Amino acid sequence: MREFEKIKRLPPYVFAVVNQLKMELRHAGEDIIDLGMGNPDQPTPQHIVDKLCEAAQDGRNHRYSMSKGIPGLRKAICGWYKTKFDVDLDPETEAIATIGSKEGLAHLAVAITSPGDLILTPNPAYPIHPYGFIIAGADIRHVPMGPGRDYFEDVQKAVKDSWPRPKILVVNFPSNPTAQVVDLDFYVKLVDFARENDLIVISDIAYAEITFDGYQCPSIMQVPGAKDVAVEFYSLSKTYNMPGWRMGFMVGNKEIVGALAKIKSYLDYGTFQPLQIAACAALNGPQDCVAEIRAMYQSRRDVLINGMHQMGWMAEKPKASMFVWAEIPDEFKAMGSLEFSKRMLKEGGVAVSPGIGFGDYGDNYVRIALIENEHRTRQALRGMRQFLHAGG
Repeated sequence: MREFEKIKRLPPYVFAVVNQLKMELRHAGEDIIDLGMGNPDQPTPQHIVDKLCEAAQDGRNHRYSMSKGIPGLRKAICGWYKTKFDVDLDPETEAIATIGSKEGLAHLAVAITSPGDLILTPNPAYPIHPYGFIIAGADIRHVPMGPGRDYFEDVQKAVKDSWPRPKILVVNFPSNPTAQVVDLDFYVKLVDFARENDLIVISDIAYAEITFDGYQCPSIMQVPGAKDVAVEFYSLSKTYNMPGWRMGFMVGNKEIVGALAKIKSYLDYGTFQPLQIAACAALNGPQDCVAEIRAMYQSRRDVLINGMHQMGWMAEKPKASMFVWAEIPDEFKAMGSLEFSKRMLKEGGVAVSPGIGFGDYGDNYVRIALIENEHRTRQALRGMRQFLHAGG
């Protein structure tokens, strides 16, 4: 039996357990409402699809593209940052397109870390944040995130208590899975702290446009001097209902952008060029669709949260993201999030993501995705109520 060291460092994929059970129940004829994976259910806006079809008809776009993104896309990325955050970026040296932000994060880890480098990542976390670096051979220290904690203070403590000194800090706000948000003052403190401690900051703001109740998501790039220490990732997946298109980008520090560009030049030729051209139409074009998508998620959030509160499950109302991070009711906590999720699936017909899949600090929670319409969400609430009130 062959053993592969990098594969051995990856734990079993917890979500696969729930997914397997979900498929078994569906094959048995059960109507399972899947609120597990954060996979947008709506189509991509028509003007973006039309641009893809138009570009795909041009044979010149069928050739190899540019791994760092075509010039027009990098200009569109910088234009989007200027419009949304009033941040000036150089499309030649401070912006790079990626095949979704997940690919970019993983390849950046390969580009800028060496075996034994210490990386600080949140816990709970979107899995690519720690495991991209583990695959690259680095070591991870988890910074806990949760109610009653000051995340910046926990980062300071982690840096002070760690040896060797951490090289990189990953931050993700609005957070997946916790939906936690920060204000611009957080990034101001973080940039100063990173400069003092020779830290590289990798910020992921994939949910920057999925915000509610007047909350405006800031960018670390708005802080003077941020480009000295930081890069930031963004994805078109949620903002424009483009998850399967695999379009993302990174901006910021020239040296780090250059490192990712060099690694990508060896590993890929970039996304299919018509997809990049359509991404330009998304970033440069009318943004009414973004407001509509945001309003849709807010409406779904309100239906879900109100229904949960009516049954006595007092989940926190998120200010951003397409997720509700719900603390498991006290009487069920002893079973842990994986068993709770399996039981809800079997007895309530609703699939959610067990918090343990995002890290040990998530085991008292489940992540519920806002990926079904209001009718199906209400149906899911009936299944949840049936499960909870039956006592599991």
